[in-house]
Amino acid sequence: MLDTMNTSTLHTASCGFESACQISALPIAHRSHGLHGHSYFATVRADLPPDWVPFPGAEVETLKERLAACVAPLDHALLNRHIHEPTDENIARWIRQRLETEFDVPGIQQIGIQSTAHSGVDLDVHGQAHVWRRYRFQAAHQLPNVPPGHKCGRMHGHGFEVIVHANQDLGARDLSIDYDHLDALWAPFHAQLNYRCLNELEGLSNPTSEVISSWLWARLKPQLPELSWITVYETGSCGANFDGRHYRIWKEMTLDSAIRLHRAPTGSPLNGIHGHTYTLRLHLSAELDALMGWTVDFGEVKTLFDPIFKSIDHRPLYEIADLPDGDTASLSAWVLAKGRAVLPPLDRVDMYETRGSGAIVSASGTDDLIPV
Repeated sequence: MLDTMNTSTLHTASCGFESACQISALPIAHRSHGLHGHSYFATVRADLPPDWVPFPGAEVETLKERLAACVAPLDHALLNRHIHEPTDENIARWIRQRLETEFDVPGIQQIGIQSTAHSGVDLDVHGQAHVWRRYRFQAAHQLPNVPPGHKCGRMHGHGFEVIVHANQDLGARDLSIDYDHLDALWAPFHAQLNYRCLNELEGLSNPTSEVISSWLWARLKPQLPELSWITVYETGSCGANFDGRHYRIWKEMTLDSAIRLHRAPTGSPLNGIHGHTYTLRLHLSAELDALMGWTVDFGEVKTLFDPIFKSIDHRPLYEIADLPDGDTASLSAWVLAKGRAVLPPLDRVDMYETRGSGAIVSASGTDDLIPV
């Protein structure tokens, strides 16, 4: 197994709540100035000490319980009664403060608030708020430098998604970056990219996800100094991030597996055989190949990882001899160790047993966690 001294582990939990709000600091004509509502989704990621829970493996359930109790006053309530100017950022700050002071959650690295399917804020370990907005465009492309027979060498298409992340604490704005401002900045790019062949656009002759992300960065950053990341989804299960310096790709998959937690006490439902449809995400970081335009071929990731995937999908994981236990932290560490043996650029594994709830094990620390 991978030496745990060289990895870091975050436990993550999420929950939803339904609330009404109004942002009086916005202009009267703005749609969010008046009373309206959202289905919010909150997430916390924390570096938890071993003695915080009654037994190893109880971290996710305990964190979920405390997050749910923390946001309970907001559910089916008017947020303004609890939070002054309840922007997504201020909700995230309110949750973080309560989790730390009233619910004894240590080591918080991130708080995320998603207010719609395409917008939200991530509060990072330094307390800086990254507002994000998701955009979609339909386009065709082909990769001209791939080996003969590679499927991406043929002209094909995708429903691309782009997430623009902006660190609103870098600017001098009185209020958080307005989503309408991001929409206005994105509109010319949508006109350029939607229903187009990307290879025909200047600078996109080799339009990999990595190249598209850096192409967008170079054109958006001068207009949006607060830009912190560009995320490009080529499909719903793979894509790339770029922060102006470093590229990171990911490949996501689901697996249906049975588990039990050996360290859970007798009588706990976690000690018995149960199961999940897991979401597993592999993150890989490498230098950009100037010719290929990618860091690692998505197809290669799938091919090399497939034997590991088949060993855990539709399997009783408690029968794997070298898997210490069935909690998501143990599973993530096991996958990271096995995966790095065949995919050296693999440096992070996310394993979620339900949406937003699970563990992240990283070989490169947690400070640079990118929300995707």
